[in-house]
Amino acid sequence: MAQAPINTAALAMPGAPVRFAALPPLSLYIHIPWCVRKCPYCDFNSHEARGELPEDEYVAALLADLEAAFPQVWGRPVLTVFIGGGTPSLFSVRALDALLCGVRARLPLAADAEVTLEANPGTVEAEKFVGFRAAGINRLSLGIQSFNDRHLKALGRIHGAAEAHRAAELALGTFGNVNLDLMYGLPGQTLAEAEADMAAAVAHAPQHLSAYHLTIEPNTYFHRYPPVVPDDDAAAEIQVAVEAQLATAGYEHYETSAFAQPGRQSRHNLNYWLFGDYLGIGAGAHSKISFKNNVLRESRARQPKAYLGRGNHGLSEQREVAASDLPGEFMMNALRLNAGFDLELFGARTGLDLTRILPLLDSAEARGLIIRDHQRVVPTPLGRRFLNDLMQMFLA
Repeated sequence: MAQAPINTAALAMPGAPVRFAALPPLSLYIHIPWCVRKCPYCDFNSHEARGELPEDEYVAALLADLEAAFPQVWGRPVLTVFIGGGTPSLFSVRALDALLCGVRARLPLAADAEVTLEANPGTVEAEKFVGFRAAGINRLSLGIQSFNDRHLKALGRIHGAAEAHRAAELALGTFGNVNLDLMYGLPGQTLAEAEADMAAAVAHAPQHLSAYHLTIEPNTYFHRYPPVVPDDDAAAEIQVAVEAQLATAGYEHYETSAFAQPGRQSRHNLNYWLFGDYLGIGAGAHSKISFKNNVLRESRARQPKAYLGRGNHGLSEQREVAASDLPGEFMMNALRLNAGFDLELFGARTGLDLTRILPLLDSAEARGLIIRDHQRVVPTPLGRRFLNDLMQMFLA
């Protein structure tokens, strides 16, 4: 059941438990929820497209959603934009151009803003790449997943290896900043096959690679009908090999599943991991917005029809984050970074004193999960291996 909207004007009332000297950087996330077919491992808010997509109606709803959020972000520059899904590249160039023109007309978008679009390697989408670039997309994230036809079929992907290679070539010839998304620990995958996938990706020389382990998530087809995947020992061996392989190729492993050429980290995702703010619009989108004394989280209606038909810009939930929850939320993000974080960032992004977490930092250091000095906290190799355990310490 939807909660009554919070009066944002009251969020800066005296006596609140946190106080920000300056507000965090702000990003914009735009969710386009449709895809051609739901993948069996996917637990994202995606919906199979049946018939013609309601592009014009949805773009109008997105821009109305954005306008309704003006009081929360008024005057704050937007440093990055990420259009995710679903498969946003199913939308026409015309629709995405109208969307980005509408965003620029309504928000102070930074001149050098990173604007990312998620895309599938399908032939139809790849034919639009030049148009997407002209519309203002300057970073493309391609959902390759594998360059192996057998594994693509097992994952329920609608593209083949040849299409994946062709899309990577087209993307890199069109955009100056491309991420290739790959998975390992796939059904029936061997170590040699995982290494072959990464070698194929590296051969294209993308600026960024996301390489992550297939996980069986609740409420997915794979959860109901689990495939046979590499066991824990085999998966760990694959992970170690993949990380070494990408390091040898010159990719910096800067986040749990993110690798980049020097200076080509995802600015949008870094803002998430460094506990920056983000406004999320579109079906199922989430937001985190800081005010002078409070942090607000909100979400939109998940179902596209409900989002399009709901008043109050699709809002389904809105709540203030309790001060007691902020340390855990901060650490859940910042500890994903292999280089760790500056201690002063904790206060800057939570509005809380560092003494809130000093006993927990002492405990994590005693267990060998982090190292720190008076300036910085860095997860150790042991901490990265048992990252969930490390994060759980701060959630408690």
